[in-house]
Amino acid sequence: MKYILLMNTMKANCEPLAGWSQKAFQAHCGFMIAIDKELRESGEIVAAEGLSFPDQARLVRADKDGLPITDGIFPEGKEFLAGFWIIDVETKERAYAIAARVSAAPGPDGKPLNMPIEVRQVMSGRPSSGS
Repeated sequence: MKYILLMNTMKANCEPLAGWSQKAFQAHCGFMIAIDKELRESGEIVAAEGLSFPDQARLVRADKDGLPITDGIFPEGKEFLAGFWIIDVETKERAYAIAARVSAAPGPDGKPLNMPIEVRQVMSGRPSSGS
């Protein structure tokens, strides 16, 4: 079963990223690289990407002729989508275990960030019962 893990982070945790110590930043990046490598070696990863900050996002709607209209920047909020993984695992429990590990990525002073990770099954057909 495929699942998407959506990494939502608090702006308070992420915007001061430039203020993190070099050691904390390297530990965080090292953690993310290691989990990516582990999931690739196990064959469980389908795709993973980080996303730009919300101030670079745009809301797009079609005008009456179907042409794009962009509206400012992403709406203000306390949280934003920082990245995602698409994984292919045997059970939802395995998806939850991976999400919990990602949630605990180290932040300043090596303390786990405990970011909320939204786990949703990727639907390629009708939903299966109990998912």
